[in-house]
Amino acid sequence: MKGKSSSVGGLSQGRLGGINQCYNNHYLSAGKIRVNLLVHRYQIVRSLASGGFGETFLAKDTQLPDHPWCVVKQLKPQSDPQSWQIATRLFDTEARSLYQLGKHAQIPQLFAHFSENNQFYLVQEYIEGHPLGEEIILGKQWEEIAVIEFLEDVLSTLAFVHQHNVIHRDIKPDNLIRRKLDNKIILIDFGAVKQIINLSNTQNQPKTIGIGTPGYMSNEQNLGKPTFSSDIYSVGMIAIQMLTGYYPTQLVDNQTGEIHWQNNVKITPKFTDILVKMSHPDFQQRYPSAKEALQAIQGLQGVSPTMVPTVSMSHSSSIRNKEGKIAVIPLILMLLLGGVIGIGLNTLSERQQNNERQHQPAF
Repeated sequence: MKGKSSSVGGLSQGRLGGINQCYNNHYLSAGKIRVNLLVHRYQIVRSLASGGFGETFLAKDTQLPDHPWCVVKQLKPQSDPQSWQIATRLFDTEARSLYQLGKHAQIPQLFAHFSENNQFYLVQEYIEGHPLGEEIILGKQWEEIAVIEFLEDVLSTLAFVHQHNVIHRDIKPDNLIRRKLDNKIILIDFGAVKQIINLSNTQNQPKTIGIGTPGYMSNEQNLGKPTFSSDIYSVGMIAIQMLTGYYPTQLVDNQTGEIHWQNNVKITPKFTDILVKMSHPDFQQRYPSAKEALQAIQGLQGVSPTMVPTVSMSHSSSIRNKEGKIAVIPLILMLLLGGVIGIGLNTLSERQQNNERQHQPAF
C-alpha cells in the first residue's frame, strides 16, 4: 500500500501545512512556538501536536548537509526541584534505551537528547509515510492473509524491543507508520518516556500511572502495571479491529472485559486461537512476549487461510461438474479403444482357425 502523505509521530502531512514557514523568536514556551533554532542547531518549523505529556515539532538539522528533516519532542516534567534530579536521571536512562532500539530498521533513530530551560528534548528520525490508522476503516474487513502479514511484521519488531527489556506501553494504529519507502511498519512513540514527567513529590519515586489508549490498553496496564504481554494485547486488538471492522471499544464487555468478535469474522480455527490468546483479559493467559506470539504466527505457514469473500456454492458446484465431465472423457475413450482391440483379436482368431481347417489332411 502506498502512502499519500507523510507522518511524524502518527500525524499526517495534511496537518503540516505551511511546512516552510519559519519563526523569528528565540525560545520555546509550553504550547507555543517562539523559536526557530534550538540549541543553535535545530530549526523549528512547525508544531505537530501538543498534549499533557509535551509537544512535538517538525524541525531541520542545520548542521548537516541539505538540512534534513527531523522530529523534536519536548517533554514537560514537573518543575519541583526535589523531583527534577530524578527526572533527569530517568530521562537519560530512557534516552539510552531509545538509542539502542533505534538501531532496528523499523524503529526511528534517536539523534540527540538534552535538557534546556527545565524541559527535556528528544531529536528523532523523520519517517515519511502515513499512520496505519488511515488504512483501518470502520466497517472495512481485512482478509486473513493481510492481517497475518501485519502481525508478522509488527511482532518481529516488537520481539526486538522486548529482548531489550522494554515495554512499548502505547501500541495503537496511529503509533504504527506505514513507511512510504518500502511499506514496512515502523513502531514509534514509546510510552516509557512519558512516565518520566509524572513524579511523586512525596515519595520521591516515579508515579505509577496508566499510560496507553483506551481500547488497546489491557487491564493491568490501565492499573499502571504493564508487562510484555500488555503489548501483545494491544497488537491483538489491532488485528481484531482489522478483521471485524469495529473499534475495540465496540467489542469489549465493560463488566467482564471479554471481547466478543468471533461471530463477526470467518477465519481459520488456528488463527482464531492465536488471537484469543493474544487478547485474553488475563495477562497470564497471553503469550509472555512478542517472541512467542511471533512463533505462533509463523507456525501458521502451510495452513490455508480463509479468504474474504469466499467462493459461492453455485460456483463451486459448477467447478465440480466441469471436473466430472473432464474426468469421464478419458474413461469413454478407453472403453472404445478396448472394444476396437477386442473386435480385432476376435477377427484374427477366426482367420487362424479357417486356415488350420484348410491345411488339415483328409481321413
